[in-house]
Amino acid sequence: MENPIGLHLRIIQIEPGLIETEFSAPDHFQGYPGVLHGGIVAALLDEISGRSQMGSDPENPRFMFTAKLEVKYRKNVPVGKKLRILGKAGKSRGKVAEAWAGIYDSVSNELLAEGSALHIDVPSDQFDTSRLGELGWKVYPD
Repeated sequence: MENPIGLHLRIIQIEPGLIETEFSAPDHFQGYPGVLHGGIVAALLDEISGRSQMGSDPENPRFMFTAKLEVKYRKNVPVGKKLRILGKAGKSRGKVAEAWAGIYDSVSNELLAEGSALHIDVPSDQFDTSRLGELGWKVYPD
């Protein structure tokens, strides 16, 4: 949220394993006039699919790397219009988890793009979760 060039996504957990956010892409993220760049579409799907696996405990979130992301670009994703993005956690076995994310037109509810992902836990020796606040991680109040 505080990254000046970040996506500024306000992610809401609807239920365990199901998250949602709204996003309106600024013009500087367009690839073609009026169309969100495909790399930004993929970044949104990657972020939301991974976040769906974080869990509901803000004191002990699950941080993961993306091992694989398959994106299906169904329609052009517009800039400057409100989008609804959903993320759903899938199967989880050990250090590996599956997830899905979809970008929808918020008015028509049409699915514009979707991604299926495979995520792997960040090894504990690479990320000290006892220092989350110091590393900038926090849960923002409603």
